[in-house]
Parts: sequence; structure tokens; C-alpha cells
Amino acid sequence: MKAEYLLADRGYDVNYIIDHAQELGMRVVIPPKKNRITQRKYNKDLYKIRHIVENTFLHLKRWRGIATRYAKNSASFLAAIQIRCLSLWLKIS
Repeated sequence: MKAEYLLADRGYDVNYIIDHAQELGMRVVIPPKKNRITQRKYNKDLYKIRHIVENTFLHLKRWRGIATRYAKNSASFLAAIQIRCLSLWLKIS
């Protein structure tokens, strides 16, 4: 997987994940666990973007057709997700 940043929550603050991401050239944006002996710095402003992604998944799951996966094939399911994303972007309930 290629990415510039790895954004994740505290549950992913383990050395092997951080080391692997850095080996792949990613910048790690994971807040350190409170029990970590040496607290690592992270970009708090960039971490706030993760909130937008989480809320998008929340809104998608609130739409019954997506949450229960009524679509019979992947093309229909993708179309349903795209329609819901458009309605979110256009602020149509």
C-alpha cells in the first residue's frame, strides 16, 4: 500500500505497525497511548481530518440500503454509496 500518511487511532499505537509504516515511507499520525513510556509527537491538525472520514462512514451506515447491503452485486452497491455521498456533499437529507 502506498500512502503519504498513516492516520489511525490510539489502538494502532504499537511499535511494529509504526515501524512498518515508516519502512514504507509513510509519516505516522497516531496519538500515543497514555501508558507509553516515551510519548511520541504527532500532527494534531492532520489527525483532526480523521474525524471527517469517521463521520462519513457513520452517515453511510445510517442509510439502510448500504448498512444491510441490499444491492445484489458490487456495481449496484458502489452506485448506492456514490449516491449517498453525493447527497451528503449536496446536503440533501
